[in-house]
Amino acid sequence: MAAYTLGKKERLSSKILIERLFSGGSKSFPAFPLRVVYMPVEPSEQDAAASILISVPKKRFKRAVKRNLVKRQVREAYRKNKHLLLDALASRDKKLVIAFIWLDNNIHSSAEVEEKVKKLLYHIAERVE
Repeated sequence: MAAYTLGKKERLSSKILIERLFSGGSKSFPAFPLRVVYMPVEPSEQDAAASILISVPKKRFKRAVKRNLVKRQVREAYRKNKHLLLDALASRDKKLVIAFIWLDNNIHSSAEVEEKVKKLLYHIAERVE
């Protein structure tokens, strides 16, 4: 049952890693309404196999309530389906930092967000070397 949690170690909070993730050397691709940016890191740099960051720009939703709703949807979808990625990372002994960025100006259903997150996780799991 512990596999379905999303603890502090699985959240990306290191400013150094975030800066490296967005400055270059990372890979990204969209699955509308999300874009994922990910980068492999050295095992010594972080504890968790995959750390995530969720970004919903203020440009998309002016009200914090809507931004928080979208972040909750993405976080829940990742929490339920992270095993798709973590199994692939464990078999290859890799660690990743991942950022989910919201691209749309509209709120989507939780089921649709979950399908897109699953699609992105499958895609990352395939591409991890």
